[in-house]
Amino acid sequence: MAVSRGLCVLLLALPALAQVPTPVEDLKAHDYPGDDGTSILLSWNKMPYDGQEGVFYVVEGAEEGKELAQIIQVDSTSAWSEDIKLPFWLWSRDRERHAFEVKSVGGASVEKGKTYRFSVTTLFPGGRSGSQTVSGAAEENWFDSRQLNNLVLLILFFGVVFLFINLAKTNPNMFLRRIAGLDAIEEAIGRATEMGRPLYYMTGLYGMDAIQTIASSVILGQVARRVAEYDTQLRVPHRDPVVFSVCQEVVKEAYAKAGRPDAYKEDYNFFLTQDQFSYTAAVDGMMVRERPAAIFYMGYFLAESLLLAEVGATTGAIQVAGTDVASQLPFFVTACDYTLIGEELYAASAYLSREPVLVGTLRGQDVGKLLTLVALAAGTVLALFKVDRLLDLLRDFS
Repeated sequence: MAVSRGLCVLLLALPALAQVPTPVEDLKAHDYPGDDGTSILLSWNKMPYDGQEGVFYVVEGAEEGKELAQIIQVDSTSAWSEDIKLPFWLWSRDRERHAFEVKSVGGASVEKGKTYRFSVTTLFPGGRSGSQTVSGAAEENWFDSRQLNNLVLLILFFGVVFLFINLAKTNPNMFLRRIAGLDAIEEAIGRATEMGRPLYYMTGLYGMDAIQTIASSVILGQVARRVAEYDTQLRVPHRDPVVFSVCQEVVKEAYAKAGRPDAYKEDYNFFLTQDQFSYTAAVDGMMVRERPAAIFYMGYFLAESLLLAEVGATTGAIQVAGTDVASQLPFFVTACDYTLIGEELYAASAYLSREPVLVGTLRGQDVGKLLTLVALAAGTVLALFKVDRLLDLLRDFS
């Protein structure tokens, strides 16, 4: 009787014993590649019981010499290596291994150079099984290898730019896509010459430390050169004394290059005031009195943009504006005849001067934009068909 009772107990216990899971295999703790030493990458093999109902993994960790504590509990169907944002050249992206990025242990952030211990316990409805303990430390990487693709693309882009700069040196008349606002500059200068009325040029509110003002002064040099050739009257009112001094030299040099140094006058450039709206009122009054034939607004403009452009429109002048201030573009587009939008302001100097370095850079940028559009289209197709390895070449892993 006693033997039969023991046999029955053993038979009843067999299903429970069968449910006890085996420990996870090939548990590893790695330094997270390409980071600043604040993460550890924990990974282990896919197990036969993955996906069964009620099976979970409990990740535990602690500093060396301290008791292990739970970090996270995940379902056995999650935390795959393909979910970790690492490129294929650093990490095998598949569903053959589980992976988890450890950023904190015991409530504290992972510190570089400090060693931590980890284990993964498998929970089953009928039991649990703990793995062996592994150790790992986070290290600060001097090179972010996750961004290797960005470095390659950057080198490719610079290579394209340098190629077109060299081509522009041998072919100064290299084709550039036309911009209507730039074509209008010649028309505006010619109109002012025919009508015998002055041409106004404004460089915006900012000083010479602003890239917009630098671009505007370069354009002013080309406009002044045409003005010198056509013997047109020029007015350049300023609100910044440094910009005033720089533009004086720019216009003077332009007249010298045009072979008309004798026609240059110091009062082409003049200083008004540094106050924004006092400057605006002064320029508006001058435009109403002199009724210029052409007005250029090139640079950084704020609330005065519409006040200037509206008054200029009432004089019947051809108005050409250029700025990268998005909030002021609607006013210029409405009140001016032509508007250079955003980067077209910076491209204008290349169009007008035909300087090989500027022309080559502009052409290289256009080709770079084309390559970017191709990359976007390719990335969309690769994402649609889940071609992860090629998609990694275009993905940002920051």
